[in-house]
Amino acid sequence: MSDQSPYEKLGVSEDASFDEIQDARNRLFEQYSGDSKSVEIIEAAYDAILMDRLRMRQEGKIKVPERIRFPELRVQSAPKENLTPREQSPAWLQKILDQPSGTDVLLPGVWFLGLSAISVFYPAAGDQVLQLALVIGVGTSIFFLNRKEGRFGRAVLFTLVGLIIGLITGGLIANLLLPQIPAISFTANQFSTVLTFILLWLISSFLR
Repeated sequence: MSDQSPYEKLGVSEDASFDEIQDARNRLFEQYSGDSKSVEIIEAAYDAILMDRLRMRQEGKIKVPERIRFPELRVQSAPKENLTPREQSPAWLQKILDQPSGTDVLLPGVWFLGLSAISVFYPAAGDQVLQLALVIGVGTSIFFLNRKEGRFGRAVLFTLVGLIIGLITGGLIANLLLPQIPAISFTANQFSTVLTFILLWLISSFLR
């Protein structure tokens, strides 16, 4: 093999295209992947062909595509990082987003589902019952948030923000939506309470 020309070592003709040369090189790499000596010979032959093509280009004999990188110009490209959507998000968002386990999602979900059921189906679901359910919901959210990293103040802040947004948004949506659907017997307070519980569940499950 040492007496062969670089083209013969790669098994291509001297008028082969660059794509054919690269295909032959890659195929031989796969074939001799466990033989370091053969791999070195293949790489040397490939480099020799590229140098020969560079010389021919400089002499005006051939036109080499710009995408071809010659040995003296070859730069090792950095591997592309396979970032997850969370890693692609802003730094401040990464600090508060969590990747919860099934238990971290299920346990708060059970609590808030129960509180929602009480708010909707309890026979005497007056304002006092809804207020009590909201108090329990706030405590539940703070508990599960604080359990993750032991940051009580942060847990209280996120929960209060979720409570305020949930009640305001729920009240606005209820006033717009409920009159249009007579079949729904929810009051505006019940609707906003349930929406708040959904928001608190999302906060306690997916934030930290």
